[in-house]
Amino acid sequence: GINNWRIDPEPTLAPDPANYPEEIWGIEDPRITWVGELNTYVVTYTSYSTSGPAVSLALTSDFQRFERKGVIMPPEDKDAALFPRRFDGRWLLIHRPVAQFPGAQANIWYSYSPDLRHWGDHCVALMARRGAWWDANKIGLSPPPVETPEGWLIIYHGVRNTPAGCLYRLGLALVDLDDPRRVIRRGDEWVFAPERPYVQVGDVADVVFPCGVTLHPETNQLFMYYGAADTCVALATANLDDLLAWLRTQPG
Repeated sequence: GINNWRIDPEPTLAPDPANYPEEIWGIEDPRITWVGELNTYVVTYTSYSTSGPAVSLALTSDFQRFERKGVIMPPEDKDAALFPRRFDGRWLLIHRPVAQFPGAQANIWYSYSPDLRHWGDHCVALMARRGAWWDANKIGLSPPPVETPEGWLIIYHGVRNTPAGCLYRLGLALVDLDDPRRVIRRGDEWVFAPERPYVQVGDVADVVFPCGVTLHPETNQLFMYYGAADTCVALATANLDDLLAWLRTQPG
């Protein structure tokens, strides 16, 4: 998971605008969740339509063949991932819609579904703060939620507008294992930021944007893979126990 990578010569999942017109301008930012009940991986990704970004969903067991389900959240929406198990018989999607009017916040939302196709009972999961906070006005999910003994660990990004452009940083929240609508802890400070040259300079400067994590159960080591300045893919590691210990010091 660190080096000696083999890169396929062709994309694993490529846009198919002939059959899925919402992918006309490309696809990006996939979040992958292994769902044991279905014995398959669920991939949620951003499909760029002529109306803006939407959330699409696909299933795969081998990353060679994909069963596309199409758009599950219309524009403008992105930063989506599926929780790996049902809650009271329903699947739970975490995502980030954006309202297009002045002063609107971009918050993280939940939506529920009985079948991964029809979604409802939409509600705000985590609100962007106001004012001078690092996560004011616009936030979004980064990698899929991580199940821990103390709750679901949510790694999310906050976007701050500066005269030099947008600055992306990461923070942590912990939500209840059985009812993720209940926020147990949320960090006041960011925990990861673009502090190295390879993240500060690139196609989109000052952006750290993770879409995937792996957890090594023997060591509790978390591997976080992130896009750096929209130019390369990088890896950061942390001990899960350390992250949870830090969250215990944060407001409930």
